[in-house]
Amino acid sequence: MDIVAKSRIFLTISAVLAALSIVVLVTEGLNLGIDFTSGTTVTYQFSDSNVDTGEVTDALFDSGHPEAIVQALGDDQFFIRTDDLGVSGLDDVKEEVLKIDSGARVLDTSTVGSSVAEDTVRNAITAVIVAAIFVMLYIMYAFRSVPNSYKYAFAAVVALGHDVLIVLGLFAVLGIAINAEVNAIFIVGILTVIGYSVNDTIVIFDRIRENVTLAPGRDFRSTVNLSINESVTRSLGTSITTVTVILAMLLFGGATLRDFLIVLLLGVVIGTYSSIFVAAQVLVLWEQRSFLPWRKAAATNS
Repeated sequence: MDIVAKSRIFLTISAVLAALSIVVLVTEGLNLGIDFTSGTTVTYQFSDSNVDTGEVTDALFDSGHPEAIVQALGDDQFFIRTDDLGVSGLDDVKEEVLKIDSGARVLDTSTVGSSVAEDTVRNAITAVIVAAIFVMLYIMYAFRSVPNSYKYAFAAVVALGHDVLIVLGLFAVLGIAINAEVNAIFIVGILTVIGYSVNDTIVIFDRIRENVTLAPGRDFRSTVNLSINESVTRSLGTSITTVTVILAMLLFGGATLRDFLIVLLLGVVIGTYSSIFVAAQVLVLWEQRSFLPWRKAAATNS
């Protein structure tokens, strides 16, 4: 199968998805949790199974918090996110909630101040940048035996950025659709996605390195296409196994880890795609300089 021949199709799809992700992120933004915005979250367990989201929302409104977001978790549990309540505010909410169901009880409460939220944002951005830098340095060192190893590092980081951007865009959409929330554990998920994406990319790059060593005179485009075909079964097998486990956890693991597992699921699928159809294609295009108009014109004239 000549995958490299269709590189422009795959890269166009990726470019469109990345552009749409940017549009969604700019226009709608991410549904940031209190780790990034500051505020209070409370999880209530109700004894009355007939209590619905509307009643809990009304109770928050009556307690002076119309901005509160209420999410049903199942098992008669409701997750509430609002501005920083403080001790008195939490008592006011509890008073109104008990009017709905006298048997309601607090399962969990968490409050994050504005300074902590600012530190979380700064640390999250730093973590992603540092991870990208170390990925580039590692790949340049690991592939030092091949000419221009920096090209492999650049292609891997392009795929990594592609994965993170599209995951963020999809998560922004899910924030609107199912109130998926970006919190501290989301950053853990993103870093995990980065690790998975790079690992999958290195598997293919390593096969390219081996084939370049075995047949240095072969056309680079043909070497990359051969390497992808030799690696694709392994990559897909690993990804399908991982996706199966994540789906099982997502279906039966409860609401607590839902958003984290969604990040992993999106990351594995998109990371597998980018390793095969983005990273290797960028490497070929750079090697052949076919993305430069004047090089294409020169090749045509010759």
